[in-house]
Amino acid sequence: MIKKVIIFENKRIRRVWYNEDWYYSVVDVVGILSGSIDSPSYWRKLKQRLIEEGNETVTKCHGLKMEAEDGKNRLTDSLNKEGIFRIIQSIPSKKAEPFKLWLAKVGSERIDEIENPELAQERMKNLYEKKGYSKSWIDKRLRGIAVRQDLTDEWKKRGINEQSDFSILTAEISKATFGLYPNEYKKLKQLDRENLRDHMTDLELIFSMLGEASTTEIERVQDPKSFEEHKIASLKGGKIAGDARIKLEEENKESIISKKNYLSNEEMRATSDKSLERIFTINKKGNIKIGL
Repeated sequence: MIKKVIIFENKRIRRVWYNEDWYYSVVDVVGILSGSIDSPSYWRKLKQRLIEEGNETVTKCHGLKMEAEDGKNRLTDSLNKEGIFRIIQSIPSKKAEPFKLWLAKVGSERIDEIENPELAQERMKNLYEKKGYSKSWIDKRLRGIAVRQDLTDEWKKRGINEQSDFSILTAEISKATFGLYPNEYKKLKQLDRENLRDHMTDLELIFSMLGEASTTEIERVQDPKSFEEHKIASLKGGKIAGDARIKLEEENKESIISKKNYLSNEEMRATSDKSLERIFTINKKGNIKIGL
């Protein structure tokens, strides 16, 4: 998992991958180094001074969208590592040197992970383990991410590139699989800005995976052209998972859809795999076999 927010001395720094490099929020960095409680104002004054001095660093700032405190993506002055180093030189701070060393380390993570994707997977596993998730759950979550990537790749091949379009199609799969759109599902689990899938049970993850894997295959075979055709493919893929979910619920006389979350519940971490084994087999390559 590539972190869009990193932490230095308990302070967050937002970043985004752009033009094959990490770009960091200048306001976040300035706030940490200056100790100012009003870092936007501090940055505006510093920016003006640098412009007057003819400093070229400011001209290399990119306005990139990053998540603000209110949860909305807003344009934010951003610089890559080299640009941030130049800004650091303009701010008198005892934290400058340790910050530069730390930034040099975290800035290389994305490049390392491109060259060796297993590093990203290991970081994600370690993160979930520290949060207390079971190994069984982590394996399913990681496989689900790979399945999701396969699906988005198929969408991109056919001209679907906007995040809003991804969200619409994903919502259709969710509705057909669980009878709930993602926002409704999050409300059921009492979630706000948290990642829904990080709060799913083993079975919920499995059926999410099945819905997206089925949609991927339908996309490959039927090769939809229009957005409406993509929606139909998503509904079909979700329905395959939805039908399987309903069959298991009828067999076990209990709902797969759970209100449980990882905010306060530990009970779901002990979810039995026996029901899974009756319906699904996941081989070492991560392929799903439906045993209905």
